Amino acid sequence: MEQRPEFDALSETSITVNLGKDASPEVHAQIQRLLKELNQNPFCGYQEAVPSYIGVTVFYDPIELVKNTKCRSVSEEVIRLLKERIGLADMHEEKQIGEQITIPVCYDAEFGPDLDHVAKTNGLTREEVINLHTANEYLVYMIGFAPGFPFLGGMDERIATSRHGNPRTEIPAGSVGIAGKQTGVYPISTPGGWQLIGQTPLELFSTDREVPSLLKAGDRVTFKAISKAEFLRKKEVDHGSTH
Repeated sequence: MEQRPEFDALSETSITVNLGKDASPEVHAQIQRLLKELNQNPFCGYQEAVPSYIGVTVFYDPIELVKNTKCRSVSEEVIRLLKERIGLADMHEEKQIGEQITIPVCYDAEFGPDLDHVAKTNGLTREEVINLHTANEYLVYMIGFAPGFPFLGGMDERIATSRHGNPRTEIPAGSVGIAGKQTGVYPISTPGGWQLIGQTPLELFSTDREVPSLLKAGDRVTFKAISKAEFLRKKEVDHGSTH
C-alpha cells in the first residue's frame, strides 16, 4: 500500500516531505517525478528541492510567498502547494529515468585496502566479493556528502559491511567503498569511513566539464573489474581528456 506523504517543517524557509518509510526504486521514482514537477511548475517563492533516499526537502522564500499569496501561515500554504504538486506528479509516469553507466574498477589490494576485511567479515573470498559487487545494477538514489558523490542502492547484502569506527583522514579520488548495505565512489580526495574495495580511473567530478558530476540521481550504474594495467591506461586517457 502506498504511503501517504508526511510533511515536516525544518525551518522558516524549508519543509521536508517524505514519500516512503524505506528506500526503494518505487519511492525514488516518485521523488524524481515530484522534483520534475516542482522545477517545471514552481510555486511562488520556490527556490530549490534537495532529494534524499525517501523524500525531498523544499526551500522557499517566505517573504515572496506572503507578498504574493497573502497567506496567514506560510508552512501550511507550502504544504498545500506541495500536496498539489505531488498529485500532479503522480499523474505522470516516467518511462525512462536516468542513464546506464558502466564504471571500471581495479580491485587490486593497492586500490582496495579493505577488500580482505569485507571478505572475512562476510565469510567470502576476495573473488566472491568482487563477483557480487560487479553482478548487480545500482540505482543512484542521490548525490551528496561531497561534490558528485553517488549514494548507490541495490548492493547484494552478502557483502554488506559496517563503516570504519575511525574514518581515514584522506581517501584517494575514485575510491569505491561499502558502508552497510550501500556502495559508492569518492569523486574527490576527502576524509571518509567507508570500506575501500577498489578504485576507478574515471573522474566522477570535474569543474572542467560543462556538467561537473558524471552521475546524477536516477542513473543506473554497473561496475566492471579491470586489471591494474587497464586502470593506469584508462586513467591517463580519462584525465588527459579533461585537463
